[in-house]
Amino acid sequence: MMLTGYKRLIFLSEKGQRVPPNQRVVYNKFPVLHVGSVPKFNPENWDFTVEGLIDNPLRLTYSEFLNLPRTTSESDFHCVTGWSVLGNKWEGVAFKAIVDLVKPKGNAHYVTVVAEGDYTTSLPLEDLLDDDVLLAYKLNGKPLEPIHGGPLRLVVPKKYAYKSAKWTRKLRFTEKQELGYWEKRGYSNTADPWKEERYA
Repeated sequence: MMLTGYKRLIFLSEKGQRVPPNQRVVYNKFPVLHVGSVPKFNPENWDFTVEGLIDNPLRLTYSEFLNLPRTTSESDFHCVTGWSVLGNKWEGVAFKAIVDLVKPKGNAHYVTVVAEGDYTTSLPLEDLLDDDVLLAYKLNGKPLEPIHGGPLRLVVPKKYAYKSAKWTRKLRFTEKQELGYWEKRGYSNTADPWKEERYA
C-alpha cells in the first residue's frame, strides 16, 4: 500500500478562529449520530462504485479499495447540532485520486454520495477537490469503527458533518445537483459552518 503523504489542514476563519460560530468543542470522545441502524460489513461482498458523467466507471472490492494510494490528513469536524471535534487524523484515499481514475466529463459539476440505507448527500465537484477531502477508512490510527462510518466514509471538513456521509458505497457524477436526505428535509445544501448555514 502506498502512502502519498500526511497533510495537516486546519481551517481558520478570516479572524483566525478555529471553531465556527455557536459550536462547542467536545473532548475525549467522538459523538455518534446517524440515520437508521449501523449496517453490517462483510468485506467479501462489499464494493465501491462510481458512475454517472465519467469516462471510466469504477467498481472496486474492499481489498482493491485498500490498495489505492492512501493519504492521511488532520482536520476538524463540525456537526450541525453544535459540537466540534478538533484534530482528527483521518487515513484513506484522497477524493482527487478517485477523480483522476474516473475522469469526469466536462458537464459533471456535482457528485451525489450514496451510502448504506439509501442515505445520500451531494456536493459541488469543486468543493470535493480540496486537499483535505478524502474517503476515510481509519481514524486516529485505527480502523474506522462502524458507528463512525466504517468501513468507509467521506470526510469534507469545511462542511457540516451531514455532508461527510457514513458508510459510503457509491459516487454519482451529475450535471445538476441532487438534494440529499437531510437537504430534502430542510437542512442547508451548502452547509458552511463558518456562515452557520444549518438550514435552508
